[in-house]
Amino acid sequence: MFFKRIPFLRLFIALCAGIIAAWYLRISLPVILAYIGALALLLISFAIMPMPKKFIYGWAGGLLWLMLFCGAGMLFLFNQDVTNRADWYGKYYKPGDAVLLTVLEPLEEKPKSYKALAEISAVFNNARIPVKGRVLLYFKKDSIKPALYYGSQIISNASLQAIQSSGNPATFDYRRYCLFKGITSQAFLAANDYHILSSKNKNVLQFFLFAIRDKALQTLRLSIHAPQELGIAEALLIGYRNDLDKDLVQAYSNTGVVHIIAISGLHLAMIYAGLLRLFSLLRLSHSKKWIESVVVLTVIWLFTLIAGAAPSVLRAAIMFTFILFGKFIGKNTNIYNTLAASAFVLLLINPFYLWDVGFQLSYTAVLGILVFFKPVRKLLYFKNKTVRWVWDLCAVSLCAQVFTLPLVIYHFHQLPLLFLFSNLVVVPLSSLVLIAELALFLFSWAPIVASCIGKITGALIWLMNVFTLHIDKLPFSVWEGLHISLLQLLALFAAIIFITLWLFTKRSKNMVMVLLYMLVFFVLRDVNLLRHKAQQKLIVYNIPKYRAVDLIAGENCRFFGDTAVIKDVFLRNYNIKPARIKNGLYASKEILLPDISNIIIKTGALRVLVLGEQAFKEKSLHKINVDVIILSRGATIAPSQLHALFNCRYIVADSSVPSWKFSKWKKEFEQLHLRFYSVQEQGAFILNL
Repeated sequence: MFFKRIPFLRLFIALCAGIIAAWYLRISLPVILAYIGALALLLISFAIMPMPKKFIYGWAGGLLWLMLFCGAGMLFLFNQDVTNRADWYGKYYKPGDAVLLTVLEPLEEKPKSYKALAEISAVFNNARIPVKGRVLLYFKKDSIKPALYYGSQIISNASLQAIQSSGNPATFDYRRYCLFKGITSQAFLAANDYHILSSKNKNVLQFFLFAIRDKALQTLRLSIHAPQELGIAEALLIGYRNDLDKDLVQAYSNTGVVHIIAISGLHLAMIYAGLLRLFSLLRLSHSKKWIESVVVLTVIWLFTLIAGAAPSVLRAAIMFTFILFGKFIGKNTNIYNTLAASAFVLLLINPFYLWDVGFQLSYTAVLGILVFFKPVRKLLYFKNKTVRWVWDLCAVSLCAQVFTLPLVIYHFHQLPLLFLFSNLVVVPLSSLVLIAELALFLFSWAPIVASCIGKITGALIWLMNVFTLHIDKLPFSVWEGLHISLLQLLALFAAIIFITLWLFTKRSKNMVMVLLYMLVFFVLRDVNLLRHKAQQKLIVYNIPKYRAVDLIAGENCRFFGDTAVIKDVFLRNYNIKPARIKNGLYASKEILLPDISNIIIKTGALRVLVLGEQAFKEKSLHKINVDVIILSRGATIAPSQLHALFNCRYIVADSSVPSWKFSKWKKEFEQLHLRFYSVQEQGAFILNL
């Protein structure tokens, strides 16, 4: 009965199943087309069946349609993967070939370069070959900024390098992230590596959106001068995140209010509610109600596109579009069906949104609010309007956490404990900030008025930042070091779904399922704990220009690395902390080893030697047995000499070794038939015993 009232939910689940199967099973196009063709024939056969048999086997027809949508998910994902396309540049490009590039965005300034996204339009390989594909360009910083803007076209024969992930355990997969955006390569360009053409390749709408964005940024920068407040203002208004302070963003994440600075449905909902309120005051006649829908939809989609069309914003935009369309035709829509329909449409646009954390959190948060808000709100009633408003805000925050909680633990390995209190203060403040920013943008033509509004906006953001930083400093503000596997995540979701069903139906079998899935969750947890106690492994991390090594035995961890890695919190949090959490070592105190260069160190049954600058001059009568030799920066020993001195299973060049040196070593070790591994080239080295 529930699924019959929400038909798009069934289609959404079928589409997701097809997308997941196509990605993880790597199903080829002929197989997908054969699968869809077979289902089409079966559906035709079902359509021409006699009516009595159709009635008897009606369930089979529905199943066939769901299987067909599953096949559609496979096909859409296959087509979305740029590497599967016939005109993808990677199928024609060879190092040294010249390429025609179109800059797709304004240059973004980095400490040592200017970054821009670009589209490859052609490869020149004896002839001009029309191709497609996106690359990241990094222009070396010189005394003069490159005269490149949105739509500029350049020709370059600099080598395109495949984008790689660090390979560090449990860290962000940057290669997959770029692939999902259609980006597969990057290039580092000096001034003489490219030639700027006089031709331009601009999309009128995109050019207009960049112009509005630049105007908004210019207005904010003229009126708000404090760097931290400016970064928050830019992110909150148009989703521009380049000027955000990293420590401040972490504080917002730790306190559970990071959704404020990540353009989301909350911002769009405030604009939507404000516009509806404005039109309610105008009291348009019934014949002119279409004006309201057109204006509201235009503003909503304009804001969505200017903000970068993130999945969470697109979700809200599509939902509001469906709701307004339903109102326009005089039909009230089922809000759950509208939610499922918006997710369905988004996955048709881009199947890779399924892996987007913003997409997952946005839909689970809204689902939690839709399911639980009314029952939770009724638990307490207050006559005072202000107190009732505060309770409503608390209820929304609580309900939004129900389905997002497992995802937050799975993706971020932490749980903000003061999210309720933080949201109670920050959400109203952010609403005032957004209103003030919109007013600032509207009155930018009046310098005196804009200056006053800018000071008010800066003060509100300063207050929001100070409050968030103070909450973050409390010792119990966040529970860190949490880790659950994918199976545990699914078990938690199943338990939450069945406890929700039990709360609404009071059927005992639902509570039995809750207990069953919680049992599965804790069994998986105990298996992980036992595995952690028995583990023995070596991890050589991939941190460019630095060396960092973990020697793990059970729940003990010994670390050897550069001082910069030890002191730099960001480097450790991004590269090392996720691996420690995954291996159950977050609560363990690490043992910092002194310089162990040229010393054999033993951990369990593993013998490791880190070779540094010292050269070996002595010749041994017998070869020394070691499991792993790590070649670090400054290592001068020749491969032939190393082969003469040691019996070794693995030879690893860590990420502090320059690329020219490991390339030279690689050839020499291959000639000696020795197993050589380059961390910088192949990702982090992980050895499990």
